[in-house]
Amino acid sequence: MTSIRGTLLAWLLAGLAAVAVLATVLTYMETKREVGALFDLQLKQLAFSTRIDDLLRGRSPSLSQRDGNRAAGVSEIVTQIWDRDGVLVYWSQPGAGLPVPATEGYTNVTRDGREWRIYTHVAGNHALQVAHALDERREIAAQTALRTLLPFTALIPLLGVLIWYAVGRGLRPLDTMSRAVAKRRPDAMAPLAEGGLPRELKPLAGSLNALLARLDDALSAQRRFTADAAHELRTPLAALALQVELAERSAEGGARATAFAELKAGVDRAAHLVEQLLTMARLEPEAPARAFVSIDLAGLVREAVVARAALAADKEVDLGMVRASEAPVHGDAASLAMLIANLLDNALRYTPSGGRVDVAVDNDVGHALLSVIDTGPGIARANRERVFERFHRGADGDGAANATGSGLGLSIVRRIADAHGATVQLDDGPGGRGLAARVRFPRPNES
Repeated sequence: MTSIRGTLLAWLLAGLAAVAVLATVLTYMETKREVGALFDLQLKQLAFSTRIDDLLRGRSPSLSQRDGNRAAGVSEIVTQIWDRDGVLVYWSQPGAGLPVPATEGYTNVTRDGREWRIYTHVAGNHALQVAHALDERREIAAQTALRTLLPFTALIPLLGVLIWYAVGRGLRPLDTMSRAVAKRRPDAMAPLAEGGLPRELKPLAGSLNALLARLDDALSAQRRFTADAAHELRTPLAALALQVELAERSAEGGARATAFAELKAGVDRAAHLVEQLLTMARLEPEAPARAFVSIDLAGLVREAVVARAALAADKEVDLGMVRASEAPVHGDAASLAMLIANLLDNALRYTPSGGRVDVAVDNDVGHALLSVIDTGPGIARANRERVFERFHRGADGDGAANATGSGLGLSIVRRIADAHGATVQLDDGPGGRGLAARVRFPRPNES
């Protein structure tokens, strides 16, 4: 498992080490340049201060010259004197073998694997060479660079401990928040305290609080759904048990047939309720996130109308599609088919024999508009918003409560419409009779 503290420590120490190495290299290069310039100057001064006649007579350099050599920090100085004919007439170190000077001034030569820095000074009939090995310059520069690196090397462990402590102290609020979340009960959805948190942790705390709020809403919706479903299932199950008992007690053929017909109707109602409950469960607590695609709404409506033609004929209801304009919708085909099915089923359920259910798909300035208009009892204006609540059953035209439905159809319609950014509107049918349910979808590029 990756540790933030360990990662930060590794990167910071690696960065510090890289800076130390870079500083050492730069120090080495700069020291080498400065030492080279200093030694070049001292070679020149030594050449000008040396008396050629004294060397040729076998005399040693003066005290000031020897002190100058020590001040230069050079342990190995080679001196040679050449005459006009190119004959070596003096050398301080036998076997050095420095070449005959070509020009006056500084030159670099390599002899026996060693590189030498030479300064040549011409005085009268003689040329004086003063030289020393360049590896001494490099050694001095390297020692200076190492002296720069040593403090960094000594401080790295101390800095590591300080970084470890500082990072741990900086992450302490995150650890506190983690422990606070870990100690919570599964049903504890109160928001986390954001006061006193560092600025970097406040967005995380805000996101967690928003998530807790959504989870609280979801759990509350699930609890309400479970309670409502248990309540709604209790009545049809009790009715089924009573109908089974009545069927068992019926002795006559006609009474038995009637009892079994009631039992079959009760089973159908219970099956429909369970189907609607399962549909609502899939839509709770919010519509599922699916990959929406472009859908031909008119095609879906046409399939739903054809599938219910036999049921409409059996109820003697005139079901038909009066308009089918081209109106593409951006959404999920299965959910939209469920929306259409619930609107049609509600219309067929409440439309009396001899009535009409007209379905239309229109293109209203780029908006797809689905209309389902029936000639049933309609819904009073005061109840039109309440019918979208779960398990709410409307009242028929006489004001009696309708018990044939599950009270979930229009709630499912609203849920699916919300997921697609659509709006659902309930109006009076033509002439103030019946109900006109309209679903207006956004333009495909707006959803």
